[in-house]
Amino acid sequence: MIEKILRLGKEAAIYGLSSIVGRFLNFLLVPIYTNLLLPADYGLIATLYSYLAFAAIVFGYGMDAAYMRFAVSWEGEDKKQTYSVPLLSVTASSFLLSVLVHWNAAWLSSAMGLGEGAVPLVRMSAWVLFFDAIVLVPYAALRMENKAGTFAFIRITNIVLTIIFNVIFLVGLDMKAEGVVLANLVSSALTVIPHLRGILPNLTFRFSGRLYKQLLAFGLPYLPAGLASVAMQVIDRPIMKALTDDATVGIYQANYRMGVFMMLVVGMFDYAWRPFFLRHAREPGAKQLFSRVFTLFCVLAISLFVVLTLFIEDLIRIRLGSVYFIHPDYWEGAKIIPVILLAYVLNGAYVNFLVGVYLEKRTSVLPYIFGAGAAVNVAANFALIPLYGMMGAAYATLLSYAVLAAGIFVPSQRLYKIDYEWGKILSLLSAATMIVSVFKLLSPDPAYSHLLVKAGLVAAFVILVLFARVISLDDFRMTRNGVGKLSETPE
Repeated sequence: MIEKILRLGKEAAIYGLSSIVGRFLNFLLVPIYTNLLLPADYGLIATLYSYLAFAAIVFGYGMDAAYMRFAVSWEGEDKKQTYSVPLLSVTASSFLLSVLVHWNAAWLSSAMGLGEGAVPLVRMSAWVLFFDAIVLVPYAALRMENKAGTFAFIRITNIVLTIIFNVIFLVGLDMKAEGVVLANLVSSALTVIPHLRGILPNLTFRFSGRLYKQLLAFGLPYLPAGLASVAMQVIDRPIMKALTDDATVGIYQANYRMGVFMMLVVGMFDYAWRPFFLRHAREPGAKQLFSRVFTLFCVLAISLFVVLTLFIEDLIRIRLGSVYFIHPDYWEGAKIIPVILLAYVLNGAYVNFLVGVYLEKRTSVLPYIFGAGAAVNVAANFALIPLYGMMGAAYATLLSYAVLAAGIFVPSQRLYKIDYEWGKILSLLSAATMIVSVFKLLSPDPAYSHLLVKAGLVAAFVILVLFARVISLDDFRMTRNGVGKLSETPE
């Protein structure tokens, strides 16, 4: 069993590397923005980009997924049509939508509550959406052709260009919110260029109406689930904007992004977990294996939660000369970070609980689960933000991911029952709650708590976990032996 678990970890590192690098590089924009933008400007950008996340789903309308579904069964000239039909469709529709957004920028800016000053930002955003949409099918083609290196290189190059142009426009030219959107526009436009190598040889203007109908029939059902998924991630920003102000949104956004550390762990795990359980589900002892994987995932995620909760204030206050990791104007929002970290832990639980639904091909329940999570998120934001401000939005996010985890757990267990080690997980959660509670009692202001106190609490947490036998020394010995065997196993 341990060899398989270790292989899962190895695959997570391999498959998730490009995503991790990309997300981490994107995270580097947070210190740039907090040091160069006022909270109100950052809040304006956060609200605008929340709307763009919804628009991106509409602009793509599932054509990349539809292409991947049909690409494996067409050859020769038909293969070119399979590539070109969704590409031309998305290009044409995105161009028309971008023109409409550009022409109606003043009305849209007012409708979104961004104000007259944001009209140029909305116009630039229209073309960001266009350039991002037309590379959806080329990116999907790289995945289908197993060109992971090229895929990762283009994605990471796009993020690097975005960072470079942000520095040029914000630092060099002293632009504010306009510089952020312009940097995104330029990098998105330049990203089309390396894709031309794949687009031009596969492009044909022979348009199959029959194939187009099949692509639409497959892709359009992705819209509701996609919109619901995006709503869970970003709907709190527009709601907070409507109920508070741009500055509150900016402070919330900067600190929300600090959840990236847990998001990366869950993302790495997700990349490898789905193929892992699909390969091993029918083997003897598979359910015990999956149960143990969930326990070990919880150990990793909850341990990271404890460490970050204790030390996150020290991290955001790091200062190099006159530049802070997170500018003091944003420090008041640090209180939301532990809640957001817990929300990502629940997202990881959702990923673990997918087994039954995927094995029995009952993914039709997913839109309803995401819809329920989105509905709870919206309702909780409207109920809690007036009472608790940005903490209310964080609680709403946590609650929606709890609904997501519970929503997938019930049908998955009915289809493929796994006896999870709830006793160990409860002990783990109890230990984490105890340590964090003691920390809050000893250190009312976490920013000024002594590092030795925090280190001692981390050590106490490890001792509690070992004492509760959530993970034992035997596990470490098995892991050491498993590493040796894994290194001897041929790929």
